[in-house]
Parts: sequence; structure tokens; C-alpha cells
Amino acid sequence: MFDRPAKIEYLSLAPERRVLVVADVHGNLPYLRGVLELASFGGDDLVIFDGDFLEKGPQSLETLRFVMALCAEGRAWAVCGNCDGWADIFSMSAREEAQTLHYLSWRRCGLVWDMCRELGIDPLEGDFAAVKAALRGAFADEWAFLAALPHAIESERFLFAHAGVHADKPLAAHTAAELIKYDDFLGSAGRFDKWLIVGHWPVMLYHENIVDANPIVDRERRIVSIDGGCVLKDDGQLNALVLPRTEDEDFSFFAYDPFPKARVKSDQKEGEHSYYIRWGDSEVRVLRRGEEFSLCRHLRTGYEMEILTKYLFTDGEITGCNDCTDYVLPLRAGDEVHVVERTSRGYLVKHRGVSGWYFGELEEL
Repeated sequence: MFDRPAKIEYLSLAPERRVLVVADVHGNLPYLRGVLELASFGGDDLVIFDGDFLEKGPQSLETLRFVMALCAEGRAWAVCGNCDGWADIFSMSAREEAQTLHYLSWRRCGLVWDMCRELGIDPLEGDFAAVKAALRGAFADEWAFLAALPHAIESERFLFAHAGVHADKPLAAHTAAELIKYDDFLGSAGRFDKWLIVGHWPVMLYHENIVDANPIVDRERRIVSIDGGCVLKDDGQLNALVLPRTEDEDFSFFAYDPFPKARVKSDQKEGEHSYYIRWGDSEVRVLRRGEEFSLCRHLRTGYEMEILTKYLFTDGEITGCNDCTDYVLPLRAGDEVHVVERTSRGYLVKHRGVSGWYFGELEEL
């Protein structure tokens, strides 16, 4: 579906206008509302949705309508991500339709499920052609909006593509697939003349020993990666990048998560060593299983750490696990943190976007 030529749109950004960039909302409307409120979005502000505002979260249809409304008001532009290409559902091959039905059976949330629930039908029951006909008739405006989405936006100083761009190829020569799905982009990306803003790959996956959900600004290659793991990571956040209005201004950002806030009561030194077990490399051997914590050895590296038992996927000796770390945060008394987990041993918290453990007392806010 995405092997066709990419659709590129051009946008002139007035220097006096504040521009936010948000990627990978993944159908989480409360996070989106939260970060826009935190940024005091309003007035002449513009927000660019850099793909994947749909799927995986609980409010894809509501999020789509929210994005559509902002775009209709001239307050937003949107780029297609690999989770947003649902308008192609009406021109799929038999093989693609079978893959779509498998996806709908596996992940029972997302845009099609939201639409079907609004109509009171089940997408997996009966003739799928009839289901598509019902959806096409009931949601014409939504399909038209999705079908018109570009795969990249270019302005005077910036490029916006969901996943990445091949630096050695003209933007207009790309296929849609090359722009909307480019895993581990920073691992192989070239250098760009204009600043390239991407999402798609959660930024914490670029770190080996810590969990850092803040945008990564690569000044040498002129790339900013902003996916904070909203929905995909239990301790993730939704980032809103603020574009610099002049060459002399730097990037800034706002980050939203819903975790309760607290202040640490005592200083804590940074741990001497740590590791981050993450998606794609999460197999561990359980050495000692406990009710709350289990001692595990990471299969690939041999690194051992205590993991919350509820983060283990199975009861087996070898199992995958949820993203986890044993990083001990450096903190000063009075620092504000966001509390992700409360345990008998301490707290898994976030401080300025970085997740880790605190073993002192907290003052609730």
C-alpha cells in the first residue's frame, strides 16, 4: 500500500508564529490535550502532527476528529505515519485484507474498532466487504482527511517526516514507505541541509543504560527525534517540540505524562552502573522469582537485575519482560519527580524525562 510515490506538501512558516511538533500520539487524546495545555497552545500557534496520531491507544477516532478540527481551523497540519494509512483499506489486495483482519483480531482497538463500535457492528463478524461499505458511508469526512495526508512536509528551514528520510535522495523521489517506516533512523541517518523532525522510533531505544524520553537533538546531522513513547512505554511521555524561530534560537520542548508529582526529601547519588532492558531485546532468565521482585539475567548481555515480577510476561524460567531498568537517579532534596511505581523497596520515578529509582522518602504534591 505504501510503495507508491510519496506525497509532499510545502508549508511557509512565518518567523513570528510559534510552531509545535507532536509525533506518535497513538490515539491517546488525554496526553495530547495535556501537552497542548502545558504548552499554552492558543492564539496564532501552529501544531504539526508528525505522524502516528492513530492506533494502539484507546481513542483513535476521537483523536482523529480532534486533529481534523485543528487542521480545519488552520491551526494544524498533519503528516501520515505508518499507523495512519487507513484510507487504503478500500483498495487493498486480498493478501493485505487478510493481514488487516489478522491485525484487527490481534489488537482490538484502533480506528476501525472505534468506528465499528460507534455503528454497533463487529468488524470480524460477517462479510468484511459489507463492514467496509458501512464504514465508508458513515465516515466520509474522516476517510477524505486521511486520504489527503502528505507523507512529508517541507518548509523554508525544516522537513517533517514521520520516520526518516534518505539523505542521499531528493525528498520528492521517495516512496511513501521510505518516509513512514524507517526503524532505528538515527542509527544510519545521514546529514541534512534543513532540520529534519521525525518520530516513529521511541527515543529511549537509542540509550543503552538509562531510560530517557526527552527529544534527541543531533546538531551535527540536523535531526530531531521526538517520540517519547506515549502509549508504547508505561513510563512514556508525549513531547511537543518548539521550533526555533531564528537560527540563533535553540529547540525547546514540553512533555506531558499523567503520573502524580512528588518531591524527594533527601539527596541520592547516581548508581555506579545500570542497564535498560527494552522492547526487541527483552528475554531474561529468571534466577529467583519473588512475589514483588524477581532476580533475572538478561540473556543477550548476561546482566543481572531485580525486576518487578509483574513485568515478566510468563511464568517460565525464560521469558520476555516489560521495559525495565535498575538505574538509580541522581537527585537533590526538593527535586520534583513523577511517580511511576511505588514498591516496598522504593519508587520508580521520572525526573526531567529520565526514569530511575529513588530509595528515600517522598513529599506528595
